Amino acid sequence: MDIKTIIRKKSVVDEQEKLYTQQEVNDLLQKKESGFFYKAKQLLDNRATNTRKTKDKAAVAKLVKQSNRILLSISSHAFPFDLSPNTINIEDERITIIKRHLLSSEVHSFDIKNISNIFINRTFLFSQLVIISKTFEEKSNEIKIRNLRTNEAIFARRIIEGLRLFKNKKIDTSNYTKEELIAKLKELSTTEIMT
Repeated sequence: MDIKTIIRKKSVVDEQEKLYTQQEVNDLLQKKESGFFYKAKQLLDNRATNTRKTKDKAAVAKLVKQSNRILLSISSHAFPFDLSPNTINIEDERITIIKRHLLSSEVHSFDIKNISNIFINRTFLFSQLVIISKTFEEKSNEIKIRNLRTNEAIFARRIIEGLRLFKNKKIDTSNYTKEELIAKLKELSTTEIMT
């Protein structure tokens, strides 16, 4: 026999050995799945899934903690009394303003990071807090809260400005307790810029 014939016969045999029936393929796959590598792969997949679930649970817990924590809540006061006071709730991530009317109310809520500026207009007895947001789609992009005590309005402005600075610097406020965070914001607000 010459070499060419042997090579041809060998290649024909190799091609025949590579052909499997569907049952043989299923049997080979079942053996592979029951093997060590398949079990190790499944174990790693389970660990990755558990790690992802744990991270998701921690992220949700952090969001719930931040969303339910009111740092400061102040209400308006009218002379001699106010039947429907407006309220400002300052949280870690957002501000909620409740404007009450005689038989109805409006609720405005916006993120701290979307506040472009905040002003205080003082009068003889009370002050007005003016919050300018990037997200309002009304005729004007500001919301005004009247009849606030001046010291409360100044304190609210300082807290909001401090939170804005924290958000711009991407500082996570959930690591602080409410008291620690307010103390840090008070420290920050003693600078000349924020008074």
